[in-house]
Amino acid sequence: MARSVSYLIQDPKYSFLKELGLQEKNVGVFNGKWEANGQVIQSISPASGKVIAEVQTASPADYEACAAAAQEAWHTWGELPAPTRGEIVRQIGDALREKLQPLGQLVSLEMGKILPEAIGEVVEYIHVCDLALGLSRSLPGTIFPSERPGHVLIEKWNPLGAIGIITAFNFPVAVFGWNSAIAMVCGDVSVWKPSETTPLISVAVTKIVESVLQKNNIPGAVAALCVGGKDIGAQLVKDERMKLVSFTGSTAVGQQVGVEVQKRFGRHLLELGGNNAIIVNEDANLDLLLNAALFACAGTAGQRCTTTRRLLIHKKVFNAVVSRLKKAYAGVISKIGDPLLSETLIGPLHTPAAVEAYKKTVAEVVKQGGKIEFGGKVMDREGYFVEPTIVTGLPHDSPLVKTECFAPIVYCIEIPDLDTGIKYNNEVEQGLSSSLFTENLGDVFKWIGPHGSDCGIVNVNIPTNGAEVGGAFGGEKATGGGRECGSDSWKNYMRRSTVTINYSGTIKLAQNIKFGDE
Repeated sequence: MARSVSYLIQDPKYSFLKELGLQEKNVGVFNGKWEANGQVIQSISPASGKVIAEVQTASPADYEACAAAAQEAWHTWGELPAPTRGEIVRQIGDALREKLQPLGQLVSLEMGKILPEAIGEVVEYIHVCDLALGLSRSLPGTIFPSERPGHVLIEKWNPLGAIGIITAFNFPVAVFGWNSAIAMVCGDVSVWKPSETTPLISVAVTKIVESVLQKNNIPGAVAALCVGGKDIGAQLVKDERMKLVSFTGSTAVGQQVGVEVQKRFGRHLLELGGNNAIIVNEDANLDLLLNAALFACAGTAGQRCTTTRRLLIHKKVFNAVVSRLKKAYAGVISKIGDPLLSETLIGPLHTPAAVEAYKKTVAEVVKQGGKIEFGGKVMDREGYFVEPTIVTGLPHDSPLVKTECFAPIVYCIEIPDLDTGIKYNNEVEQGLSSSLFTENLGDVFKWIGPHGSDCGIVNVNIPTNGAEVGGAFGGEKATGGGRECGSDSWKNYMRRSTVTINYSGTIKLAQNIKFGDE
């Protein structure tokens, strides 16, 4: 009997999917060739709950093939000069530019973020390619003065080899790009295990990278792809060939990943949860704050790791801020909808499980005596849409307030002064992003100083979300301590050797040690 299932990829409205080389049934494993033997999964659009297309995932044997091919490819890739590798990455950036619109549309369709954000995410990968290109001609080495005559002391950086990249659903392009582009110019190859709920994006991105590698006669397994479930992730994490495992996801799973990698003395780079706060000082520019807070708290339907979860508001402006924020939220309710439409400001949650977590959290807020100032409801429409929600009346140390719910729920907490705000900011287990709104220069330096925010991202008068690529991205404490993207994050992807070369013709020991008949 013929199958009567209709997939979105068959709808001319989504013709951009075929521009990216996608089909009704796609192969989710690439090791220089496209071949998969695991189960077939469906990619679901969160805006409608409808199936976009299918992807065949990896079997354990498929992962092994990817890892072996990547390891073999490294012997070629690692020997290329860094500027040559940078040229390949530059071409990847250009190939992404050519597919910017359709790839952004795919991110909107499969992940659920609005199109400007989705295109911005692809632009972020492009920007990292630009950053990596410059890095390829400026990777440093150092010569130190030697205390021994006729000796030279050198610090030399070399590639790690093969690395594993495990990414989350909420930034299905950018986080891979942060890792891949920098790792490539450092001389590494990678095996990418993306989120099971954004498999089409990973296939489309890999096809773009493959086209560049193929054009330059570079082995495709330099950028291997292995779509799969927890079993494939566990296989990668335990694989001693993966010298570094970069993991983006929850704190609970990240802790397990860190322990497993450490057991084999591998390296891990963890980008985990965030329970981010904005402190609103008594002298804050409230117009500036409200413009920032709407995106910080409700943008991406609360599904950024840097989303603002807590507003710590000075008592003198608390009522004004809550009142004005409610009005701002009311203005965007009519702009919640299909993320591909230009008028939409907020898209859906990513999965039905996320909707259930939202509902459970809202119910618990009411049970514990909190007040729903705005929102709190699942929207009665196709897809996984919820109202952005403002909560007051819960104490700063409530277990709910101290727990990250990956949904657009913000807790408004009254504070008497900045010192209390800093204390509350720092009391959660995570330490990703934070921001202070103030016009006081002294308070700015207190905030960014040793007794200020304990987060990896410490902002002033901007949202907690929306980082640039030039700085290192990451957080402290239960956020994992990893750093990706800019600054000196490249060091994660290389190994350092201290080299001493003796050209004197005699043996001279350090610290002027005499041994035997020198």
